[in-house]
Amino acid sequence: MAVQQNKVSKSRRNNRRAHDSLVAANPNECSNCGELKRPHHVCASCGHYDDKEIVAQVDEIDLDEDAA
Repeated sequence: MAVQQNKVSKSRRNNRRAHDSLVAANPNECSNCGELKRPHHVCASCGHYDDKEIVAQVDEIDLDEDAA
């Protein structure tokens, strides 16, 4: 089993952990609806990506009464 030979100081320990912090998200504004969205992802609120509708929203889908 590994046992350290000398005590690791607080400074050396904290320097090793300096790159472990989390990075905040970088949201962009949707060009269609103006909501914040993740970059290079389809907008969750309107379903658009790069000014094109990729995902049809539920309220826009028109289902026949007989088909259901």
